[in-house]
Amino acid sequence: MSRLDLLVADDHDIVRRGLRDLLEKQPGWKVVAEASNGREAVEKTKQLKPDVSILDISMPSLDGLEAARQIVESGSSTKVLILTMHHSDPLIQQMLKAGVRGYVLKSDAASDLVQAVEALHRNKTFFTSKVPQVFLDERDKPAKKKGQDHTLRLTPRQREIVQLLAEGKNSREIAAALGTTFKTVETHRANIMRRLECHSVTELVRYAIRNELIQA
Repeated sequence: MSRLDLLVADDHDIVRRGLRDLLEKQPGWKVVAEASNGREAVEKTKQLKPDVSILDISMPSLDGLEAARQIVESGSSTKVLILTMHHSDPLIQQMLKAGVRGYVLKSDAASDLVQAVEALHRNKTFFTSKVPQVFLDERDKPAKKKGQDHTLRLTPRQREIVQLLAEGKNSREIAAALGTTFKTVETHRANIMRRLECHSVTELVRYAIRNELIQA
């Protein structure tokens, strides 16, 4: 069997070790890199060009969804597979829009992860078996509710700032992390608050938890 290079990104060491053990039991499969946050995952994917990058959706610094978007937009040939503890209609919509090729619930990883990676390597897609019902549920919702997902109205940079604010960083720290100016961050922050109809950082944290940018 030809070699298959993989990257595993999760902020928990024990989860990464478990995923590595599961994946490397397959002949020819090799985890060439691990990452503990989204930014590291993007950098290592661009540098090492693995066949498949497996990203936890809830990571510090940059969440898995935004990391996936940056990997896809970089023109990388790496296929992206998202792991998450929960599923939701807006989340599935965002993943598809970001160019994610696969989506597996962590609870299904033992049974589905290998199959999902194989599908992506064959240039196919793989989505958890629970997704079809989620789409049916979404189809049956009133149209008004479909348009109320604020996450889809945020730019990638605004999503990054929401996550960093929710992690407790102030505007100067965010400016340093993103390589931009304090004034730019403050402008983004004001626009985010208005767009999400939030009036405090506490409300932003609740928003971030609901949308799996951070974990409760």
